[in-house]
This record gives sequence, structure tokens and C-alpha cells, in this order.
Amino acid sequence: MEKAVLVGIHYSSQTKAQTNEFLDELAFLATTSGAKTIQRFTQSLNVPHTTTFVGKGKLTEITQFIKENEIDLAIFDDDLTPSQLRNIEKQLCCKILDRSNLILDIFASRARTSHAKTQVELAQYQYLLPRLTRMWTHLERQKGGIGMRGPGETQIETDRRIINQKISNLKQKLIKIDKQKSAQRNNRGNMVKVALVGYTNVGKSTLMNIISKSKVFAENKLFATLDTTVRKVVVDQIPFLLSDTVGFIRKLPHQLIESFKSTLDEVRDADILIHVVDLSHTVYEDQMASVNETLNELLEKPKSTILCFNKIDLMEKKELNALKEYWENKDIKVVFISAQTKSNITSLKTELFDQVKDIHFTRFPFNKTQIYY
Repeated sequence: MEKAVLVGIHYSSQTKAQTNEFLDELAFLATTSGAKTIQRFTQSLNVPHTTTFVGKGKLTEITQFIKENEIDLAIFDDDLTPSQLRNIEKQLCCKILDRSNLILDIFASRARTSHAKTQVELAQYQYLLPRLTRMWTHLERQKGGIGMRGPGETQIETDRRIINQKISNLKQKLIKIDKQKSAQRNNRGNMVKVALVGYTNVGKSTLMNIISKSKVFAENKLFATLDTTVRKVVVDQIPFLLSDTVGFIRKLPHQLIESFKSTLDEVRDADILIHVVDLSHTVYEDQMASVNETLNELLEKPKSTILCFNKIDLMEKKELNALKEYWENKDIKVVFISAQTKSNITSLKTELFDQVKDIHFTRFPFNKTQIYY
């Protein structure tokens, strides 16, 4: 495993606990990508330093630690500008990644289908395009003279044209794939559609396997599932479709949001959403807010939602009872489960199946007669 240090900023608008939580998540991302976090560095600033992200003194401290401990990788918790990347690389003399680059790397390693691979490749090229200057700094130091003027600039422009062409081709490819996906969704007719949504690593795929009795890949890592999986479930002779979607995360790269909008079409088409939440997480409400914010951008109007609090097996009984009392007094449909131990799964199934039946019999009223008589 590559040895890594994490670098973040404690902004005045957030608490120390929030700053630590962001770095905890960054460390989990690093672990998912195959790196081992050795040390963390934070600095209190209102805004990042324009040239070096953190102050020169803090950067010198990080440089010293990297040299003494033979660190391979420095990961920054926010996006770095091309000039910041160039300046930091000169100072630290190791590989530099920001949060977006790290997430893109994880997505690239997790993509399995042609759809997901195309989406990730498009996002990578869109991320790379404004950072080409950094890739060609060795040509900027070419000496002047006849026939030697501006080779670096020429190479950058050549690469920019190549990448723009690839981006255009990938977008065209995605349009074709999206048409195929849309045709598949139309072929499903008026069957009730249910979508699992939530933050990454909250247990959506495990829950998918329980309800649909399938074997969707599930792992205790971020973004274990990138491809939307749809399974047909039949309850009391009533069929419905259950889909497992890609997880959300705070500070998700803009390029990935744009690229994966088509993947979230399953959410737009769904009749019922199961919002899965890791109740054992220290900032589960922040994660819920992040998911709700993205859903509000995707959906024209709210959908019927079941709030499913997962991982209750990791909580103390007293704390769990207090949270149950708090959430059950709100005017929302809520269930508390453990997908890992299958605790209280019956309650979730009962709530879900009742809603599915109501929608199904509204669309196909004659079926009710056929089933019961």
C-alpha cells in the first residue's frame, strides 16, 4: 500500500468535529483506493491560499514529514487549481491528489459495465482538461531560438484538441447508451418501481440482496456499487422492480454529477424511494442532508419515501431508543433495521409491500378481483 498524508483546512464556517469528519471520510476514500494514511495536517483559514492551498509554514512542515517518513502520496480534501498543483508538487516532491481526483480514481477501478466506464472516462477527461498546463511544465523550460519558440504551448493545444474530441465522442456514446436504457425502462410497462437511495456505504446493496434474494456485490468500502442494478420482486402475485443506485457523497466532483445523471434516471422514474441511512454514523444527519439536497436537484416533485435507518446493531440500546422516539414522532414513514443481522427486516418489508400494493391496485384495479376471487 502507498503511504499517504491528508491535508485539510479548518474553515471558520465549520466546527472542529466537522473538519475531522471530512478527513475521516477522506481517509476512508484513501483506504478504498489502496493507500494507508500515516498522518493528517490541518490549518485554520478562511479561504485556501491561492498558490499553495495551505500557508508556506504549514507546507514546509508537511514537506519535512514527507521526507522523513518516505511518504508516496499527499491527498488534499478540496479541489486544487492547476497553479496550486504545480506549486505543491515542486515543494513536496511526491504524488499529489485532491478529493475529486481520488474519487475519480476509485470510480475508474470500480466501473464494470460499458455505461459506467464511459461515464467515468468522460468525467476524467473533463477533470484533466483545465490541468493540462501542469502536465507539460517540462516543455515550458525549452530554450528560445530559431525553431524552438513555443513548443510547450503547441503541445498543450494539440492535447487539448485531442481531449475535446474524446469528450465529444464519449458524450455521443453516452447518448446512445441512454437511449437504450430509456427503451429498457419503457419496456417495463407500468410495474411499480422502487429505488434504494442514500449515502455511500450505508448498506443499500446488502438490503437489495435481502429484499430481492439476489447477489449484488456488497462490500464495506465507499462506492462498492457504481452500476444501477434492477431486480424483479414478486409479493402475493404482485410484481415490482427494485433498483440499487450509486451512493452519494459530500463534495462530489462536478464532473461526476454531470456524467452520472443518466444513472440516476432510475430514481426519477421510481414510484417509491427507500432512503437508507447509517444511523450509527456520527454525522448521519449531515449525510441525510447531502442526499436530500441531490434528490431535490434531480426530482421535480417529492416522491413517497420510506426513511430506513440501518446498522442499529452497532448502537447502544439507550441511544437507539432515544433516536427512535425522536424520529417516530415526526410525520414521516420510518423503520429501524440491521441489514447485516436482518433485524426488523419484516417491518421494512411490510411497509414497502403495503405501499407497492396500493400503487399496483390503483393502476390495475381488475387485478384485485382476480387475486382475491
